[in-house]
Amino acid sequence: MADSKAKRGGADRALIALTEKYEVAYWSKKFKVTPAKLKYAVKKVGRSARKVGEYIQLQKHRAADKSRIALSEPYEVRYWSKKFKITPARLKLVVGVAGHSSKKVEAYLAAQKAAKKKTVKKKTAKKTVKKAAKRKKAA
Repeated sequence: MADSKAKRGGADRALIALTEKYEVAYWSKKFKVTPAKLKYAVKKVGRSARKVGEYIQLQKHRAADKSRIALSEPYEVRYWSKKFKITPARLKLVVGVAGHSSKKVEAYLAAQKAAKKKTVKKKTAKKTVKKAAKRKKAA
């Protein structure tokens, strides 16, 4: 259905008509996206300019923050928990300590793992020394 040029009220301004080239050009420029992305967004959320704008902003935000861990999004918590091979609860604790950057979280987890290996080596070294001392006393 073509956009009626006779209707110029607020209700008409709030809708995006993909059939009109000038509207596609206008809204693409306004939202700073390609016409293809605009058409995809309209098909995804409807013709409302407000909803399309919100959807495009959300998509830009997600693209810009790929290395940021958003604990408010359950799908991100699942993704990062699986990637780091830790529980979601542990991920939330680590993000609280190290920050929301995935690189900082990864570095923090690596440092903790290295520290844990050192303590395990020290404990095994102490046990072998104790066993050697017991053997000397027994002999």
